[in-house]
Amino acid sequence: MANDVRFDYSGAKVLVTGGTSGIGAAIAAEYLKAGASVTITGTRAGPDDYDEDLAAYRYLRLDVEDAASIADVAATASANGLDILVNNAGFALPSIGLDEYDPEIFARAVNMHLISAYRMAHGCSDALSNSGLAGGGSIIGIASMSSYFGIGIVPGYGAGKTGILGLTRVLAVEWARRNIRVNAVAAGLTESRMTAGTFANPAWSEPTLARTPAGRLGKPQDIAGAVLFLTSAAASWITGQTLPIDGGFTVAG
Repeated sequence: MANDVRFDYSGAKVLVTGGTSGIGAAIAAEYLKAGASVTITGTRAGPDDYDEDLAAYRYLRLDVEDAASIADVAATASANGLDILVNNAGFALPSIGLDEYDPEIFARAVNMHLISAYRMAHGCSDALSNSGLAGGGSIIGIASMSSYFGIGIVPGYGAGKTGILGLTRVLAVEWARRNIRVNAVAAGLTESRMTAGTFANPAWSEPTLARTPAGRLGKPQDIAGAVLFLTSAAASWITGQTLPIDGGFTVAG
């Protein structure tokens, strides 16, 4: 998808968790294209363990369910300054055959998508507070349509993603005095490794497409462009907001 909007993030330092594929990879690539120094995280031991060429990035291994791993990544990424944190890592556990109605699996999902996002934000907050970017340091959360609607198969994922909206508001209020803006984007049905099964099955994807006024489902680049806007000087008076990026799905009848 062509995008003729250009941002200048020369000299900016960015951390994108879960930046090896899908939405996270698209966000990381756009920051890199805009001149930023970009750190990404993944679950594998090193960047050579991926089919994709990740040589342009600094790579850190992250277990988003482990508090010590989150603390290590936050400290390492912050050591030489940090301007932008994109809390993207995570996935719906039913995509690997787990039942989020099991209380233990539900708790894992909430930990993965909400508690870990707070831990990472907290661990990076001092560095973000010292950002020299116009508009200050930024944290971006990745919410979803399950932040607004009850999607039966993902009760834990949905609860965590709903919590991102509240976390975004409260951190925006509390951390504005620290030179940190906090916003989120709520992604509609967007192509990624996690949604591959949905895209491959018309019985699952077509009802969403039929309700989407824009007439198409999402590409990772759709999310990336909005993220770069929200962390830019053009959005310096925007904080505490969640922007749905869904082709109009949330407003359609």
